[in-house]
Amino acid sequence: MERNEIINKTDLSATISEFEIYAPLIASTAKAGQFIILRYGEAGERVPVTLVDWDADKGAITAIIQSVGKSTASFNAMKNGDKFDTVAGPLGAAVEMKKYGTVAVVGGGVGIAEVYPIARALKQAGNHIISVLGARSKDLLILEERMARLSDAFVIATDDGSHGLKGMVTDAIKSLVHQGEKIDAGFIIGPVPMMKFTAKLMKELGIKPFASLNPIMLDGTGMCGCCRVVVNGQTKFACVDGPMFEADNIDFDNLMLRTGEYKQEEKLALESCVKDHKCKIGLH
Repeated sequence: MERNEIINKTDLSATISEFEIYAPLIASTAKAGQFIILRYGEAGERVPVTLVDWDADKGAITAIIQSVGKSTASFNAMKNGDKFDTVAGPLGAAVEMKKYGTVAVVGGGVGIAEVYPIARALKQAGNHIISVLGARSKDLLILEERMARLSDAFVIATDDGSHGLKGMVTDAIKSLVHQGEKIDAGFIIGPVPMMKFTAKLMKELGIKPFASLNPIMLDGTGMCGCCRVVVNGQTKFACVDGPMFEADNIDFDNLMLRTGEYKQEEKLALESCVKDHKCKIGLH
């Protein structure tokens, strides 16, 4: 087995794949909330990806990737035995683990994969775990069984009502509180608008919210400044100060502007890649 080699790849949906990668040094030191940076190809883009799982004995780490642009689509076209050119990490600050009491872990879309190791570590720290998972539809839900196994309570919300509660994760949280559930803290990972409104609701309900931020990122070490975010009026770097922050005073509007800066370019790059076959999408 060679370093950075894909041990096993599993497609979780049409656009989401799970990778088990041989990276023994990372596997031996990883903690919940940290991430890695992947690169494939000599001119490949550096892409930050959350660490979902790790096994020090096996020397393996797990990442889940959604195809949203040229680079991630190229990743998801890889197969068992292929190697990433770069697997750097673990990066970022680990989430502080302590006993809060009852904790709501809220995952939206592929954010479910990112909240999974945090939920597991919080459970090991003695917390009562309520998992709230959201997606546009049932076929976009991932890790449902794994999340259910570690949860003391488990709620699913889909926009179209194809599975669980019809509505948003905020509707599910309101329902839990109205049923008498006392929640002490919440950890939220998902699309920025979802995190913004979930954090706002939690603050109104007296729940301490935390959110994992996903700005544009380049070097992952705090030197380039690309991943700057505004928290409590101060500039922070998500790659070294986070990615998890207390969500009470995150400037989510600023974050949305920054994450949307290159959406059009990303769309055009993906379309060109598929049209001209300049990447490895579909060639394996």
